[in-house]
Amino acid sequence: MAEFIIAHMYPDLMNLYGDRGNLLCLRKRLQWYGYQSYINEISFASKPDYHNVDMIFMGGGSDREVKLIYQDLISKGADLKKAMEDGIPMLFIDSAYQLLGQAYMDADENLIDGLGFFKFSTLRAKNRLTGNIILNSTITGKECTVVGFENHYGCTYFQDDNLQPFGRVLKGFGNNGEDGYEGLIYKNLIGTYLHGPLLPKNPEIADFFIKAMAERRGITVKSGLDDSIEHFAHNQVKDKILARS
Repeated sequence: MAEFIIAHMYPDLMNLYGDRGNLLCLRKRLQWYGYQSYINEISFASKPDYHNVDMIFMGGGSDREVKLIYQDLISKGADLKKAMEDGIPMLFIDSAYQLLGQAYMDADENLIDGLGFFKFSTLRAKNRLTGNIILNSTITGKECTVVGFENHYGCTYFQDDNLQPFGRVLKGFGNNGEDGYEGLIYKNLIGTYLHGPLLPKNPEIADFFIKAMAERRGITVKSGLDDSIEHFAHNQVKDKILARS
């Protein structure tokens, strides 16, 4: 039985709106596929060996939590960048997503340097961007809808036309409430504002990560799962959101 290791970064601090549920979803789906999985918690002063990690996850946090982890995260930046370029699957949510860019604005409207992996910056909105959200995405190779919940003051603006959004917003705000884009995809990384958590109601996105983990190991995930319950939950949220349009 193949075993997969998922690195959970700063689990005690970066876990808004049930973000940890994404890991529970991945572990259960991996079990259903017949695989074993383990969660490695990465916190302050840890020096993870990303060669022995199959996926990296980091949830969202408030300005206070981001300030607490900031210097330690920056010190891990070079290794994270290499892991990303090597194609290790990654899911970064909300403020963790913002930190992937060149700069972000904190609650006091100070512009803080990000990790600088991508040419985008996050400014501060006058009003909080919050509510249920639905978008179209083609990350799985075919068009699918993605549902979730967003709650952020950050307005993320791409400064590179080559950056690819996670999806196009059908209802909600997304990156900034202006350009119709939500999140970012690069290789096997997804950066997104979607909480909820994201993966339980979007099984295709969960399987995107599982298949990416498996393919890097030379393993083919052959059969699909019965996602009737997950699709029911997904469609309930989707219909509720669209009914309010």
